[in-house]
Amino acid sequence: MKKAEFIQTVAEKAGLSKKDTNAALDAILETLTEALTAEKSVSFIGFGTFSTSKRAARTARVPGTDKVVDVPATTAVKFKVGKKLKEAVAKK
Repeated sequence: MKKAEFIQTVAEKAGLSKKDTNAALDAILETLTEALTAEKSVSFIGFGTFSTSKRAARTARVPGTDKVVDVPATTAVKFKVGKKLKEAVAKK
């Protein structure tokens, strides 16, 4: 599902215009990005939790060439699935 299809579906379910739904979705994604950038977690009960995780620097081998490369330390985004979402997907 692409963003336009998602906005269309949400707009129909919420009884909102596509313009208002798009603005709300953009605000939600911007707020989520700001929270994760500040290393805060965002939890939606039943849906899941977005958080960040620090990954240490390491060395790795490139498969096939055995070349050794340095992988720098980074911060990654994690998502832990909530119970309701997990059950809904499992039923399908």
